[in-house]
Amino acid sequence: AGVSIQLWRVEDLLRSLTVKRLRTQVSKAELLRVRRGVYADRRCEEDDDELRALLLCLPDGAALTRQSAARRHGFGVLREDQVHVVLPATVPRPRLPGLVVHHSVLPVRPVLVRGLPCVPAARCAVDLARSVRRLDALPVLDAALRSGAVTRDELVAELPRQRKLRGIRQARDLVALADGRAECRQESQLRLVLIDGRLPAPEPQLWVHDSYGIRRYRLDLGYRERRVGVEYDGLSHLDRERLRRDRERVNWLDANGWRMRYFTDQDLYRRPHHIVATVRAALS
Repeated sequence: AGVSIQLWRVEDLLRSLTVKRLRTQVSKAELLRVRRGVYADRRCEEDDDELRALLLCLPDGAALTRQSAARRHGFGVLREDQVHVVLPATVPRPRLPGLVVHHSVLPVRPVLVRGLPCVPAARCAVDLARSVRRLDALPVLDAALRSGAVTRDELVAELPRQRKLRGIRQARDLVALADGRAECRQESQLRLVLIDGRLPAPEPQLWVHDSYGIRRYRLDLGYRERRVGVEYDGLSHLDRERLRRDRERVNWLDANGWRMRYFTDQDLYRRPHHIVATVRAALS
């Protein structure tokens, strides 16, 4: 591993350097100005170094939250176009490009993840589950469980702490549905579309066995007793070799009594009612 980059606030440097000496070191590239009021011993090459520099520009107690914290905890399934930080409600809101500040009425007790202060994983997951749209919230909770960053009990325990915050009803509903077996965002969304369509909850990552009890194929979602499988086709299915394996798989499943239904991004995001109607017909 490389040597960690060193970062300093200008006020800390001026405790041991004169202004003239600081300017000299900057001119000789012994120190580099990475942000206003923040200097480093070398150029920031990693995202985490950039974040450390940004956090030095913020009031004490600032911590990464929402999408920014989720990525560091290992369940960053939502886009992180900006840096999200949380501050106590009494602290003035800094205005910096690319920064989104969330004021919190709840105490902020950060944990260090890769040296960066982040809200705890359970708080981060529930914060997102109550604040983003429903179709994006369940993938966050599924991914949080799958990553091992949180347990279901920890998510359940976090809910009453946020009981008075906006969106907590959605979060409470979705925590009950969360399942760490889901392997991607679209699988979680497809499962939610079926549940919201008042169909039975399908089993994620369902294994299909042959007549000898040997595992043959794993389905994204399925109804074992009805022998109905539901899958999301993404870009990976366009590969020629993958297509050959898919055709062999489909033929085997069909020969063994499985009715497979496949859906794409257009179905998922533009016509979810078509998904529900198609699977309901297969189940009936």
